[in-house]
Amino acid sequence: MSLFARLRGNLAGLSIKRRKPVVAAARNIPLMDAMLRGWYNAATGELFEGFRVGPEDVVADIGCGGGGHAAFCAEAGANLIVTDIEPGNAARVAAKAAAIPGHGSIAHYTSDSDPLPIADAACSKIVCTEVIEHVDSAERLIAELVRIGRPGAQYLLSCPDPGSEALQRRVAAPGYFVKPQHVRVLGHAAFAQLVEEAGLVIERRHSYNFFGNLWLTFFWACKVPMDRPEHPLLEGWTRLWGELLNMPDGLRIKHALDDLMPRSQLILARKPG
Repeated sequence: MSLFARLRGNLAGLSIKRRKPVVAAARNIPLMDAMLRGWYNAATGELFEGFRVGPEDVVADIGCGGGGHAAFCAEAGANLIVTDIEPGNAARVAAKAAAIPGHGSIAHYTSDSDPLPIADAACSKIVCTEVIEHVDSAERLIAELVRIGRPGAQYLLSCPDPGSEALQRRVAAPGYFVKPQHVRVLGHAAFAQLVEEAGLVIERRHSYNFFGNLWLTFFWACKVPMDRPEHPLLEGWTRLWGELLNMPDGLRIKHALDDLMPRSQLILARKPG
């Protein structure tokens, strides 16, 4: 059984009013937190609530990062195209996806997305999360995402919430808001306008990841490398959040914090056709 399915099984039947405690290793708490907000539903095949992937899909994961989205899509049997600007990263993500039983075809490219090395109208699902804030031109990136989508293609797009970025600007290391890190902050209206002016129709909007918002804030105090974020404060925060999620009222409090102090804003959109 995959990690996604196992953790989803642990969360099955939870309610806002009352539920049994969930025991999880600290390393799995961030993933469980994401699942409680609608991510990685192995039972329904939804990468995010309302964004189902399956063997009939060609999924482009643009800026694939650590590969969590790609792994889920491979497990769902989708055909994958993964790209990343970091040399070798897309190949590593593709190799991990190829080790998952039942995966579809897998292609990978090192690319800055300007342009994308993907044919016109090649994809039925396009995923681009936490990338727009890094690129030189958000408009060119969105135009490329629209170009590779088939008529009727669905899009899962996210970027940092402006409230979270305002907090990080006060506490982050100086290099966090210079290239190649975050070169822009998109307000809620500006993010929606960017998507709509590119020709996409917004279906739903979400906010999520209060846990990550505070984790990143605490990270700067720890003075540890981003690729090895090991510190008692970060471990303590993760375990404390896990304790909250196990409280009878924990899920309601989590949703309130995700709404009011999120790390990220998310748009589900569709290409007309």
